[in-house]
Amino acid sequence: MKHALITGITGQDGSYLAELLLGKGYRVHGVIRRASLFNTDRIDHLYQDPHERDVRLILHYGDLSDAMGLRRVMEEAAPDEIYHLGAQSHVKVSFEQPCYTAEVGALGTLRMLEAFREYAESAGKPVRFYNAGSSEMFGSAPPPQSESTPFYPRSPYAASKVAAHWFAVNYREAYGLKICNGILFNHESPRRGETFVSRKVTRAVGRIKMGLQEKVYLGNLDARRDWGFAGDFVEAVWLMLQHPTPDDYVVATGEARSVRDLVSRAFAVADLDWQEHVELDPRYLRPSEVDHLEGDSSRIRDRLGWQPRVSFEELIRMMVNHDVELARQEKTLADHGHVIPVRGAVSG
Repeated sequence: MKHALITGITGQDGSYLAELLLGKGYRVHGVIRRASLFNTDRIDHLYQDPHERDVRLILHYGDLSDAMGLRRVMEEAAPDEIYHLGAQSHVKVSFEQPCYTAEVGALGTLRMLEAFREYAESAGKPVRFYNAGSSEMFGSAPPPQSESTPFYPRSPYAASKVAAHWFAVNYREAYGLKICNGILFNHESPRRGETFVSRKVTRAVGRIKMGLQEKVYLGNLDARRDWGFAGDFVEAVWLMLQHPTPDDYVVATGEARSVRDLVSRAFAVADLDWQEHVELDPRYLRPSEVDHLEGDSSRIRDRLGWQPRVSFEELIRMMVNHDVELARQEKTLADHGHVIPVRGAVSG
């Protein structure tokens, strides 16, 4: 049985990756931050009582700011594969918390790599490491963007990911470690955080359909992004670590659409006119915008045989249907006197 260690397991990608690995027979160890409230919603359906026999999902407290703690977790988990997904991943928030974003995104990755180097030297077995990059690293570079496109980051988040990427390349080349960088373009799902624009829109569609709100406030509708399904993208991540030679890979659908296209499609699924419900709010504009991200994923398609399976239209329908049902449940609670908070006041 292979053992995998996932940082960021409570996030969207972490939950889909944990499902994938458990389905392949792995024992999965996840790193979670200590909090006063439970923050494991996305993996609650995978939870196993640690008192049971043959438990295959094991959670460890850890933090990317704590190098010694990360080394301890690696020793306890004894992984064959490490998937480093943890970061402060919201672009707009990174302008408001640039130091924290750099601390966990760049230096947190460096701490993980150093812990990995020490662990790999003593593990007595081959160990592989995946580092999660982002299409935001390309920033203002003209599309389509591939592995050979120069980075031009336009946010503290993107800059921290560029630093993490080069840390990973350096450790691979300096120490001969099996390290892959995945440069993932936008990938969404019903598990996407509600402050990210795709989910903010589909949540609003559901609530508007159920009469729980009237408007949703957005920023730049002209920005173009390459949107895919998170479930497809984590399969690409797994494939990277199965190849004998570590490398860097762009993961993308190769099709870009504007935020306006996403909004129009999402409202149409619920038979709503988006222009009646969408308002522009300059508070949601970034200090420096990224206009057009569109990935060229030829390398991973040719070398590893990966292909996205869920189309943009299917993805938006999936998310809207999920969020209409979620809003229907909220309406039931509201009809019985429960207070439902207003959405859309947080940056998106």
